[in-house]
Amino acid sequence: MRVVVGAALVACALVLGTGVASAQTETPSLTWKPCQENATYDCATLSLPIDWTRPSGEKFPLAVNRLKAGDPAHRLGVLLVNPGGPGGSGVDFAFAASRFFSPDILAHFDIIGFDPRGVARSQPVKCSLSKLENAPSLYPTNQAEFTALAKYNHDLRADCRAQSGAIVDHVDTGAVVQDVDSLRKALGEKQINYHGVSYGTLIGQLYAERFGSHIRSMVIDSNMDHSLGTIGFAATEAWTMEDSFTEFVKWCDRTASCALHGKDVAKVWDGLLAKADKGQVHAPGDPSVKLPAEQVVGVAGSAFYGPAWSQLASLIAELDAQQPVANLTNAAAEATVPNPFQAVFCQDYSLPIRNFAEYSVVRGIETGLAPHMRGGSLGHTASVGCVGWTDQAANPQHRLDIRNAPKILMLNSKHDPATAYPWALNAHQQTRDTTVLVTYDGWGHGVYPHTDCTRAAVNNYLISRTVPNDGTHCAAQEPPAVTATAAAPTLPKTLPMWDMLL
Repeated sequence: MRVVVGAALVACALVLGTGVASAQTETPSLTWKPCQENATYDCATLSLPIDWTRPSGEKFPLAVNRLKAGDPAHRLGVLLVNPGGPGGSGVDFAFAASRFFSPDILAHFDIIGFDPRGVARSQPVKCSLSKLENAPSLYPTNQAEFTALAKYNHDLRADCRAQSGAIVDHVDTGAVVQDVDSLRKALGEKQINYHGVSYGTLIGQLYAERFGSHIRSMVIDSNMDHSLGTIGFAATEAWTMEDSFTEFVKWCDRTASCALHGKDVAKVWDGLLAKADKGQVHAPGDPSVKLPAEQVVGVAGSAFYGPAWSQLASLIAELDAQQPVANLTNAAAEATVPNPFQAVFCQDYSLPIRNFAEYSVVRGIETGLAPHMRGGSLGHTASVGCVGWTDQAANPQHRLDIRNAPKILMLNSKHDPATAYPWALNAHQQTRDTTVLVTYDGWGHGVYPHTDCTRAAVNNYLISRTVPNDGTHCAAQEPPAVTATAAAPTLPKTLPMWDMLL
């Protein structure tokens, strides 16, 4: 994603590296072999310390893949990519590079994907399925329920540690930044190019702070603001989700093919959530599965990422009428399942909510700013998921201090449901000497693929290091107005949606 933030300002030098300032070791080399998943790519693993303060201690394998530059004679180096999350696979992102990046980018750069520590192929954080299936509500109504939620999160962390090992306690982005620079060394590169989206922008921001001179170019698209406290984080996350809902309503009002066109969309939506509160909304194709309002809100939040407005309108209409359209996808019956979001986020953000009274204040702010979206799901899930998880974040928030990096290209949608536009403005304000901001005046999460303007800004910057004017705006492009019978967004599993930031 998809996002996040917490309390105290920190003197950042040691914190960013999780105490790794003096923990330098000789980096192993990479042994490339054709990837089993796609033989046109090379794959390798890099053995790195789980705990960078103990470089001689236990190691984990960092999974890496590579698509070589299509035009070796004009190769400009490596382009490391990360899709966000936290919990998104950079290896999978690289495998999809030809569907994401322009041909000129693929010609000039080796595309390097990596799965951050604790994610996918890099010793993933896993937790017991039975534990996740028995999670209490993320919306406690009294102190007893709040205490139970805190105990559950504490016990879940212990379960994840038992299933995954010590990596659970060392997946903060400060450690990831150290991994990235080790990967740079193993690749034999003096400088890297980097393209990070969503939570991947936090990796880029912190890498630029610590290793700015090791950067040739850096694109950070849909930006985190790693300086907000509990209230600031909750407020901006709720506001931006409600803003996306408002934009969806406007689109339906002006688009004849919207399944809700001509209706009071907000009234239909509020009515649907009221029905869900009464247990009157069931999963498409399965009347035995009741959908709570929070789950319906989560579906809408996910649809705003594209945005997939037409599909969302169709789904709302179908749920409101209770017309079966498709079966609900259930979680695979595995003993353990990946669950990296909490482990990473709760080590990167200190968002203290110590009791039900404090929770009530935060919840009141969320619902006040996002009445139609019930306070939003993403920010609430992220912050409340950390209640009881840990007492101290390894990589807590601070204002960015980037001094030795080249000009960095920031991008953000004006109407982003996850990384609020004010986050980009604030992160840019903290780094005015080293960043330029390009705004996409449209919708959705992730800017680069949207228009010729956004692609050109990134391509020209990465290839020729032509820096666009700070404050450049790219005009909005109307999302596709597909027919009202288009496939609806997939409903989320009944498990906690820790991966919604992707």
